Amino acid sequence: MNLLWLIPVVAYLLGSIPFGLLIAKSRGVDIRQKGSGNIGAANVARNAGPLAGILTLLLDAGKGYLAVWLAGRISHGAVLWIMVAAVAAVIGHMFPVWLGFKGGKGVATGLGVFLPVSPLAGAAALALWILIVAFWRYTSLGSIIASASLPIFMYLFYAPPHAPPDIVTGGTIAVVILIIIKHRSNIERLIAGNENRMSFRR
Repeated sequence: MNLLWLIPVVAYLLGSIPFGLLIAKSRGVDIRQKGSGNIGAANVARNAGPLAGILTLLLDAGKGYLAVWLAGRISHGAVLWIMVAAVAAVIGHMFPVWLGFKGGKGVATGLGVFLPVSPLAGAAALALWILIVAFWRYTSLGSIIASASLPIFMYLFYAPPHAPPDIVTGGTIAVVILIIIKHRSNIERLIAGNENRMSFRR
């Protein structure tokens, strides 16, 4: 049996684990009925507490990292299958089969899948997110800008002075487009001036 074809399936299933929902439920909160209804770290932090949000962030990033790491091991480092796993894991988080294909926005999982692909690019995107959120206190704005900047960081840091392979560029852009589409309601609220600012108060 060719195990390579299992890579997108396994990556999708890993990505679809709804850690935010499970962590919030452990604290007596149905996160789908609170705030934005999103199962991601930001909504969990607002409605189930900062520790729950941090744990959601780490686990969502971790499942993305694991999906890509496994793909690298199974494919012996084949970039094609690594990027297939990266995209599949993010899709799994955004559209989990267990929740009627209604999941999160893919930011933490996106960070997780790109850290093993290019640690410097992932770290740069994370640093940009932190700076934007610290200054403006909009997690959504930080997520949108950091995600949109990721293809540039990947170009600069993947294998300098060479450009990354087309599959890396294409996979990165595909994930970024998905993340931005998932943030369309946040973009509308940012434009209208009524987007929620970051707060860890319950």
